[in-house]
Amino acid sequence: MQVIIVGSDPDGITDALEAEGHSVTVADVGNRPGLEEAGIHDADVYLLTEMAQATSIAVAKDLVPDLRIVVYAEGSLPDFASRQTDLVVDPNLLGPEAVAEEL
Repeated sequence: MQVIIVGSDPDGITDALEAEGHSVTVADVGNRPGLEEAGIHDADVYLLTEMAQATSIAVAKDLVPDLRIVVYAEGSLPDFASRQTDLVVDPNLLGPEAVAEEL
């Protein structure tokens, strides 16, 4: 599975995903050029790790409407982003290995 991660990775989700055999690309900024450069058109999952970049969810869904959206971060999503998100996980409640295994 191809996973695009947007944001920093303080919890080690990248390593956990790669250990499960997923292909991971990191985009520091979730704008259209950043997502396209990271390969969003070939991705299966968009994984957001910073709530401050929640607007990037709308950009990702605009580019790939069937993309699965996962948020792995503390805090709350704005309403517009919540409606477009498939799964929200707080890193304090579930470790990166468990999330990677479920994907």
